[in-house]
Amino acid sequence: MNKLLNIYFTAGYPEINATAQILLDLQKSGVDMIEIGLPYSDPLADGPTIQASGQKALDNGMNTNLLFEQLSSIKDQIKIPVYLMGYYNQWYQYGLEIFCQKCKEVGVAGLIMPDLPLNYFDDKHKTILAENGLKICFLITPDTAENRIDTIGASSTGFVYIVSNSSTTGKKEDISKAQLAYFERIKSYKFQSKKLIGFGIHDNQTFTTACEYADGAIIGSAFVNHIKEDYSFESIEKFVGLVRGKVGV
Repeated sequence: MNKLLNIYFTAGYPEINATAQILLDLQKSGVDMIEIGLPYSDPLADGPTIQASGQKALDNGMNTNLLFEQLSSIKDQIKIPVYLMGYYNQWYQYGLEIFCQKCKEVGVAGLIMPDLPLNYFDDKHKTILAENGLKICFLITPDTAENRIDTIGASSTGFVYIVSNSSTTGKKEDISKAQLAYFERIKSYKFQSKKLIGFGIHDNQTFTTACEYADGAIIGSAFVNHIKEDYSFESIEKFVGLVRGKVGV
């Protein structure tokens, strides 16, 4: 059985009206789920590639209302989970309840917000998401305290985001022995939700290695960089095929 492939891209990049096409073409190319990044002026967890894509998207005129409009136009065509990834301030500024309601209306499966504290979510926002049928994904990093890992795993109703290193996104390096030891440690935990490894996954080799320790992996910066000049279906299909290790793509 194929391991889960989750692809991230930034809304409104490389062109403001590209979002819907890229989403549909990723689905057609056989990815299992998709993360759409909300462009933000201060993306703390993002490396230079995704930061640049976010700034380009903002310059293009992308905003949250426009993204909801774009998703609404294709919601009946989407058959795989779509998650929105952003930062708490974007959610708060938009309005917590109306944001969740809009997500439900356009078919969003859940949210990923790296700077949302788990206890804050439990105290203030868990009910809002549940009322709108939205899932939440929390992150585990190599620095996460052992006594918090089970709690994070139990609270993640979408998938558990296993951050491969303590750096920002986008580093194209081979997976180190230290990372493999970390993956092995996380593999031993039993969570109800799937585990997906992200940060630094960029090709078939890193995807395959990550999948030995988890249910799948997330590719972001490598895909964002790939579509910079060409986001045609043929280009997207080729990228996904190469990651899957399909011969002849």
